[in-house]
Amino acid sequence: MILPLYSAAGYALTPLLRGWLKRRTKRGKEDANRLRERFGHAAIARPEGRLIWLHAASVGEVQSMLTLVRKLLAAQPQAHMLITTGTVTSAALVAQQQLPRTIHQFIPVDTPASVKRFLAHWHPDLALWVESEFWPQLILRARKRGIPMLLVNARLSAKSFQGWKRWPSFARELLNSFTALYAGSSEDAARLRALGAQNVIEAGNVKFDAEPLPINTAMLEQLALQVGDRPLWLAASTHGNEEQMIASAHRHVAQQFPNLLTIIVPRHAARGDAIASELCSNGFKAVQRSKGEAIDDSVQLYLADTMGELGTFYHLAPIVFVGGSLIAHGGHNPLEPARQQCAIISGRHVHNFNDIVKQMQEAHAIRLVADTEELGRAVTSLLADPNLILADAKAAFEVVNASRGATATILARIDEALGAV
Repeated sequence: MILPLYSAAGYALTPLLRGWLKRRTKRGKEDANRLRERFGHAAIARPEGRLIWLHAASVGEVQSMLTLVRKLLAAQPQAHMLITTGTVTSAALVAQQQLPRTIHQFIPVDTPASVKRFLAHWHPDLALWVESEFWPQLILRARKRGIPMLLVNARLSAKSFQGWKRWPSFARELLNSFTALYAGSSEDAARLRALGAQNVIEAGNVKFDAEPLPINTAMLEQLALQVGDRPLWLAASTHGNEEQMIASAHRHVAQQFPNLLTIIVPRHAARGDAIASELCSNGFKAVQRSKGEAIDDSVQLYLADTMGELGTFYHLAPIVFVGGSLIAHGGHNPLEPARQQCAIISGRHVHNFNDIVKQMQEAHAIRLVADTEELGRAVTSLLADPNLILADAKAAFEVVNASRGATATILARIDEALGAV
């Protein structure tokens, strides 16, 4: 059995994990007031009755599951939801939703004591794991307790697949701990089966079923007044180094559109001050939304370093560059701007969304660029021809609408699994 060996390693590493979490806390990556949750100490009593546990790694996974969670709560009016995540930003996102009958906890570190404590307190009736977040202690000990587990929107990248192939028996034992695995694509399904997974179902990608990000109408009207008729584009979910690349692309586009406004929404809002300082030191007039600074005619770069407002900015901007893709991060979800009928540009580092990007490419619904120069040219060509923007936006919106349905498939199987509990 693999679990005893993995457990022994977990016991040995526990002191190191405490130091690691403290260092993360100092960097703002852990909530100092909730560190006990990371060792399985619950912050709230377990509600009576049926409890459905959903684990999603971070913001992207949570966002993709919100439609499923809301429909599940409606379909199970007597049940409660426990949502676990691993990042402070995803915890904030869950809190913003104000979901009824829903509790958020941070996922415990994958050590025997922490996992036993977590499962003993919550003892969920059903567990839903999202995409490819595999914590062996949690999975194997949940199986020992007889908790039915479904892997939802199961995803396995080519790189992860090669890694798991080095541990075939371990991979097979983990994957077959799930009652069913709902693959997001045929490629994911094939990789999971190649690793020995038995009950793999090609359900489709639930990201296509997600609702549009919320729009703040008052905020939208205020921003529209400030922008006026200036040409505008948006760089969303950017990471370190990308902001300077966006700024360079702005300079390129501004040669043809001198009054250009570029909006940058960093993936991590806490980086706002550092980004603004760097942009200003390089000669740009950049202002920050987090400081309440307005857009006037002199502003070149508007830094939207806030949380929960991306949907409003998608609605404001006709052209969206999806960040995390000019660097080797793997990209972010291009379906979010597609739902808002934006023309979409992305870098070529999109391994987190390969299947979706490939589908959009085939429909001419996304433009891929390799570097700053290509990004500048793509933005310039779109701004120069509004009909191109409309055509790209329409194609992207149609891709979303043509691929819905995975959530309904999974909900039906959840009902079956709960009926067997």
